[in-house]
Order: sequence, then C-alpha cells, then structure tokens
Amino acid sequence: MNMKVYERFLDYVSFPTTSIEDSETSPSTDCQLALSRHLHDELISLGLENVRLDEHGYVYAELPATEGVKAPTIGFIAHMDTSDACPGENINPQIVIYSGGDVLLNEDEMILMRRDDYPVLDLFRGQCLVATDGKTLLGADDKAGIAEIITAVEELKESGVPHGRVMLGFTPDEEIGRGADHFDVPGFGADFAYTVDGGLAGELEYESFNAAAAKVRINGISIHPGSAKGKMKNANMIAARFTSLLPPDEVPEKTEGYEGFFHLISITSTVEHAELSYIIRDHSRESFERRKAQFAEAVNELNREFGNVAECTVTDSYYNMGDVLRKPENAHVIELAHKAMTELGLQIRDVPIRGGTDGSRLSYMGLPCPNLPAGGVNGHSRFEFVSTDQLSLCCEIIKRIITDAVT
Repeated sequence: MNMKVYERFLDYVSFPTTSIEDSETSPSTDCQLALSRHLHDELISLGLENVRLDEHGYVYAELPATEGVKAPTIGFIAHMDTSDACPGENINPQIVIYSGGDVLLNEDEMILMRRDDYPVLDLFRGQCLVATDGKTLLGADDKAGIAEIITAVEELKESGVPHGRVMLGFTPDEEIGRGADHFDVPGFGADFAYTVDGGLAGELEYESFNAAAAKVRINGISIHPGSAKGKMKNANMIAARFTSLLPPDEVPEKTEGYEGFFHLISITSTVEHAELSYIIRDHSRESFERRKAQFAEAVNELNREFGNVAECTVTDSYYNMGDVLRKPENAHVIELAHKAMTELGLQIRDVPIRGGTDGSRLSYMGLPCPNLPAGGVNGHSRFEFVSTDQLSLCCEIIKRIITDAVT
C-alpha cells in the first residue's frame, strides 16, 4: 500500500535538519545528509530513474515521460533544511482534530496555540492539524513540500495517466540562502520548475524580495569609567546610535505586502567591539538599491560623529524572481499553475513573497521557478502546523500541473 502524504511527512519531520549560517561547509550541517540519504534510497525504491546524491547533499531524480507523450520537462524542488529560529531536534508531532478555539499543544506545560493570536485557525475547523508539542518547530517548511512532490510522483507513476518528463530536486541550506549554490541546473534538465515551499492551496508566489545580508562592525575604545571623559568610545552606545539612524517603522513587524524593511538579526557587543547583523529587503529593485545606500550612509554618519569607528559589508543574497517570471516568454509557467488550481476549485491568490525561495535565485540561473503552496502555517515557529487536507490538496496541484502540460 502506498504511503499517504501525511504519513510521508511525519517520516521526514523525524529527521532534524537545522541549517547554520556560520558554517563554512556544504551542506552547513551533517544532520541534513541523513535525510538526503533517506530520500535517495526512497526514490530508488519507488522506481524513479537517474537518482543521485551529490557531495553537497543535493538529491535529484527523474520520472521519465510516458512513451509517445509530448510535454515540456517540468521540475519540482523543495528544501530539506529547517530554520534555526526555533529548536529543530526531538520534534514530537501530533495530529489534532480542530473544532475551534485555542489548541492545547502541551498539557504538562500548558502550552496553547491561541486562536486570538492566530486567527488563521478559523480556516481549519473540522480538519486534522499536524502540530508539535509547542517546544520545537514542525518542519512543514519545507518537508511538507518534499512529501507532496514525492507522493504526487508516486501516485502519478502508478496511475498510468499519460505525463511528460518530471524532474525532482531536493536542496540543503535554503533557510540560510544557499539552497541554489550548488544546484545543477544543466544536469537537472527541466524547461521550467516550481519550488513547493509556499502558503495555502490556491496561493501562487512569483514575486519575491530583493535581499541582501549586511554587517556593521564597530571598534570602540575602552578605558576605566572613572577617567573616561573625552577618551572612551563605547561600542555599545555607538551601536545603539546606528540603529537610531535607520527608519524606525521600516522593520518587519511594522510592514506588509510590498513594503521593504531593515531587519536587525543579531547584536554582539562590548565596550570595545560591536557587530550588528541585518537583512535588507525590498520588492522594488530601485528601492532595494536605495536602502543599501541608506545603510552605508548610516555607517558614514557614525564615522563622522565618532571618528572612523565603523565599517560595513553588504552582500546581495537574491533578487526578485518576478523580474524574470513576468517576461512574456515565461507567462505559460504562471498560467499552467493557475489552470491547475482553478480546475481543483481553488480561489487563485497571487501573493508576493516577503522573503525568498530557491526559485528566487534559480530563476536568474536560467530556470524559471515560481513557488507553489506547500500548506504550512506559522513557519519558523513553535506554533507551526499543517493540515492533512492541505497536504493532499498541494499534492493534487502538482499532479494536475504535470498532466495539464501534456499536449
């Protein structure tokens, strides 16, 4: 008997796969390789072809076209790693039949997912939710996508329904912006692809942020506070001054939709040294470039005020894939996804990603790649969940895209 999509998902979340930004290896953590090997073996057991696991932990496979069928080669991609924003080990998933109100995740510690905090719960009355015990993230971002892709391909393969060639790709380190670093686009061989890493069924994401990682390093001067006047340069205070030079309302917690932001990720600070890590994001390329210049000017202002104490580095991470996907020659990629979801009775919602996916970079690497829904809610959170209905719907979207592409 075939494994159901939610069963496959529960299997995958048992693997801890947190990625770590400061690592210099690829993948960034060894734990991701355990899931890579598991997927590699599973894909072979399902009878897929050209299954391979490379030295960086990327997994690829092929479902050959039905004999005589003419269709484009379509790729489906999802990432194996999870965010380090919440604990990602010892995940204890549970299935909750949601009837409304708050969800008790952990009776011993009285951890509640409160409906008032997460009104999106109203959409799931009467459905089965896969959630955690409130102590870790779940990993629906993006193990739901992996489960949906593999289940869709397995069901399609066994159904006998005519289909074109389908390529599968599973990547490490997407959460730290490196998921496309070693992706073998020529070897993948798809005409276009979809990441399966989005929100609820019916949503399609083909616009993302432009993003950069930025660091400010401040070198202060420490001296005994009793004799500090005119001598001390307190890096802690200078760091605080830097944050005041950026617009206070242009932060993630005060913006939405197409609005960009500066996001302070971390501070390490003493009197002698401080380091501030930011991400800079905006949908508009023009506004993105302006934000980077504004960031650099704030560093220049510190140096004018305190005398050559600060330096910054700003490194682009990815660009808005909408600039590629809105080109006329790629219109069919969007239209095919819209058609599939419409046929399933879903209300189409084109949503800008307030972040990025592997597709943000792959689209600029010659592989047009919008983002399909994976069904997860509250990603990077102890209150992450996905409904079994959403897992099944997202699986159906993938199958419909593949069969609708047959000419």
